[in-house]
Amino acid sequence: MNPSQARLLRPLFLLAGVLSLLLGIIGIFLPLLPTTPFVLLAAWCFARGSRRCEAWLLQHRVFGPLVRDWRERRAVPLRAKQLATLMMALSSVYAATRLPLAWCWLPGACCLAVAVWLWRLPNR
Repeated sequence: MNPSQARLLRPLFLLAGVLSLLLGIIGIFLPLLPTTPFVLLAAWCFARGSRRCEAWLLQHRVFGPLVRDWRERRAVPLRAKQLATLMMALSSVYAATRLPLAWCWLPGACCLAVAVWLWRLPNR
């Protein structure tokens, strides 16, 4: 990517990072919205859009260790895995009771795929 393209894309990466981080924060409170992937996406976007925001995120008391562990070892804390699995299971059961019969399996299948991927990662 040439410097002029990078200059044009930088604000878009910054915006995408801010939106991803906001979704990750909302995901703390909404079970079907995962926090960890959005925080990691925010870090990736910040690395391309704003070194200052990236540094802030890496030094953040809550999100910093998560991003650093992911970058260094592709590891996720055991507690995050447990909580994510529990919330995905509860959300899938709830969705299965609310969706039409033809679609009730879909949230559970998606959450199962995410859980399998998540548990195959090393623990922090």
